[in-house]
Amino acid sequence: MSLPALDDIVEPIDGLIRIENSPRESATPIIMEMMRSVYPHDEVFGEFCTVNSFVDCPPDELFDYLADTRSLEEWTYSLRGFVPAGEPGLWLAYDRLGSQTQIFTRTVAHRDAMTVDYHCAWDQGHHLWMIYLMRVVDAQVVLNKPGSVVLWTNCHHPFYDENPYPETAPPQRPVWVGDFWDMFGAGHELELRNLKAIAEYRHRHGLPVSPAWMTGADR
Repeated sequence: MSLPALDDIVEPIDGLIRIENSPRESATPIIMEMMRSVYPHDEVFGEFCTVNSFVDCPPDELFDYLADTRSLEEWTYSLRGFVPAGEPGLWLAYDRLGSQTQIFTRTVAHRDAMTVDYHCAWDQGHHLWMIYLMRVVDAQVVLNKPGSVVLWTNCHHPFYDENPYPETAPPQRPVWVGDFWDMFGAGHELELRNLKAIAEYRHRHGLPVSPAWMTGADR
C-alpha cells in the first residue's frame, strides 16, 4: 500500500518525473540525456561547485584537522599567514591570488554531523559571505573500507559578481575573487588533492593528521 504522497497537490508540477507520470520507457531518454559525455561549463559550475574525494586516513582525525582554520595554511593553494583577527574564532590571512589581499575566516564545525564550514570574505571581516561547505564521511559506512570521504560544495553568491565592499579593497588591485569563479571547480579539485596527499602521507607514516604546531604538542 502506497503512502499518500503528494495528495495535497492538486495541480501537476512542471518537471516532476515519477514512475506514475513517466513510465520507464519515457524516462530512459531523459536520463540518457542527463548522462551525456559533454556538459557546458556553466551548467556544471554555474550556481554550485562541488568536488569530492576519498582520503585514506581516519575520519575523526581528518575532521579535527579541517576544523582548525589554520589547516588552510597547508592544503589550500593561496591562503597564507593565519593570525588571530581580534575576535574569538576569527582569523586573518592573505590570499595570494589577490596579491596582498586580506582574507578573514571563521570556521563553523559540528562533530556529530562531521561538517566543517569555512565562512570567509576578502578585505573585511564583518560580513563573511563566501561559504565553503565541507563534510567528512566515514568511508567504512559508504564505501565499505577504512578511510574518509570528503564532500565540498560552494554556492555562487551574487557578491562573486560584484564587490559589495569596494571601499575596503586595496588600491590598484586588478582582480576580484569572483573573477576566478569559472576556475573554482579545477582549483578546488587541486586543493582537495593537496588535502588528500597531506593527510595520507601523515597517516601512512604514523604521524597525526593534525601536526604538532597546530595541536601544541611541540610546546
